[in-house]
Amino acid sequence: MRLTPMRFKEFTWPHNPEVYTVERRRRIAVHQVPFGPCVMQELGGSYRVLKGEGVFVGEDAYECFKELAGVFQQEGPGLLVHPVWQAEKAYFAALEAVEEPRPDFVRYRFEFWEDGGGYDGGLKAVEPVGGNPGNSAPTAGNAAETGKVHTVRKGDTLWAVAKQYGVELKALISANPQIKNPNLIYPGEAVRVP
Repeated sequence: MRLTPMRFKEFTWPHNPEVYTVERRRRIAVHQVPFGPCVMQELGGSYRVLKGEGVFVGEDAYECFKELAGVFQQEGPGLLVHPVWQAEKAYFAALEAVEEPRPDFVRYRFEFWEDGGGYDGGLKAVEPVGGNPGNSAPTAGNAAETGKVHTVRKGDTLWAVAKQYGVELKALISANPQIKNPNLIYPGEAVRVP
């Protein structure tokens, strides 16, 4: 059976890698409770990690590896077309030459992380409905005076919110003194965007 060649962005493998592994990852935060056990919090979403190993062989083996390394240097996700699994949007997370490359032989390892967010065009802010219990963050009523308000959704992080609105993370943290631990925000919580 002839398999389709593996592709990522504009790079097509001259021959498919020899070894593939696929693993699932789930984001979990662990919080230590003073004088007690730790508490685990699921941060939502899971994603697949596709790892593999292969060789480039022939007169242009090292040039093929350099071309793949150039694709690795590009930022952002791309479409990964795999010979066995479905095509998916993924990030090129790691590339490694396993032994000293030669002009006619390069053994390498790679790793892709599936972009399982399902967001085309980025995250969208959801305006809060009604007041905010406990007055721990700005309400929709004073959002016009202080800027925008982002309502936290499952899987959000302050870093992602800052990136979404194009603000510095430090500025976002400073604008939200009600958030005691910047690494821990909860769905439904309102975040003021400066």
